[in-house]
Amino acid sequence: MLYTLHEAAYGLAAPLRFTAQMARDFWRSPLNPVGETDAGRMAYASADVVANLTRRYAKPAWRIDDVFVAGHRVAVTRETPWRTPWTKLRHFRRHPEQLADAGGDCDTPPVLIVAPLSGHYATLLRGTVRTFLSDHDVYITDWSNARDVPIFEGRFGLSDYIDAVGDMLRHIGRRAHVVAVCQPGPAVLAAAALMAEDGDPLRPASLTLMGSPIDARLAPTKVNDLANAKPFAWFASTMIDTVPWPWPGAMRRVYPGFVQLYSFISMNREAHQEAHRRYFEHLVRGDGDSAERHREFYDEYLSVLDLTEEFYLETIDQVFQRHLLPKGEFLHQGRRVDLTALTDVGLMTVEGERDDISGVGQTQAAHDLCPNVPDALRELYVQPGVGHYGVFNGRRFAQEIHPRICEFIARSEAAL
Repeated sequence: MLYTLHEAAYGLAAPLRFTAQMARDFWRSPLNPVGETDAGRMAYASADVVANLTRRYAKPAWRIDDVFVAGHRVAVTRETPWRTPWTKLRHFRRHPEQLADAGGDCDTPPVLIVAPLSGHYATLLRGTVRTFLSDHDVYITDWSNARDVPIFEGRFGLSDYIDAVGDMLRHIGRRAHVVAVCQPGPAVLAAAALMAEDGDPLRPASLTLMGSPIDARLAPTKVNDLANAKPFAWFASTMIDTVPWPWPGAMRRVYPGFVQLYSFISMNREAHQEAHRRYFEHLVRGDGDSAERHREFYDEYLSVLDLTEEFYLETIDQVFQRHLLPKGEFLHQGRRVDLTALTDVGLMTVEGERDDISGVGQTQAAHDLCPNVPDALRELYVQPGVGHYGVFNGRRFAQEIHPRICEFIARSEAAL
């Protein structure tokens, strides 16, 4: 019912949205003689804000066509070497001749960035991908929107997620260095441990866990408190809905992305209101650069995807409520995950000092849970002055965190 009401509200807003779009075009037209007056700019700004707040936000484009290596532009092509209905393995391949001309290494170790499946698309990590491309051969997990997967494709739960990570690592064909951003941390750690215990030759060469809830009991945040404020049955009965027609995944039970989005917005409502007030002022003043930065952020932030019922509920239950991994009780298809099996896989944890989603200590708990990782292959880092998103994106990530990860990867690669 909730999903249907959301779709109905979007449909009912259509007249307002179309009117706002037409008004925006009218006041921005170069043929409008009063468009650049104070009244004209205010009318345009008002129409633009309304049009953007009422439109549907599609999955953003990757927009990674080139990267600079040692000051030289190197073309980048995006390939999809492996896929299932639930995910696509994206490979950002740098042009080999241009890379060689720039003095770059054409045989750099592959990096698999595991994007979170927590409501936003993998394109949220566009800046992360671009930064790593200056030094490495980069792959990323591009998870599907559950509302677009037909019901006959079956379920996709936490165990399926773990299997997908292992399958992608095997497809890369060389021991890759895995960077898990936020939510995937427990699943990636489990996948690596299972592969290590099996003696899989394509187990990860290293793991970098960034702002991940490895042990969500430590330094709990509002997100953790919310996950424990209600019993599991409440999440199952309240947060799950059925995808309506005409979406391809009609009749699939999902945790809608818009519910996740509204939850996050409500946690910082004043900040979002202030951001849109400033956006309105930027439009009135004609500050195009500031307005464009606002649009770019919210084009990404407001584009969300649905999670399957089973994946969402299993994550709530096993990661955030029962904390099975740090207790040594996490099972994968009936098999206990043994983190002591990690003996030759590097382990780095990265946290943000001001992270209000995964508190400081939750990620670095992985070091105590993996006692057999050699000290020479460990790195624990807390970045001063950044919040959750600053851990994997932005200036501080590019200038301070990324070089540390590259050094750690190089050290792990040398130990192979």
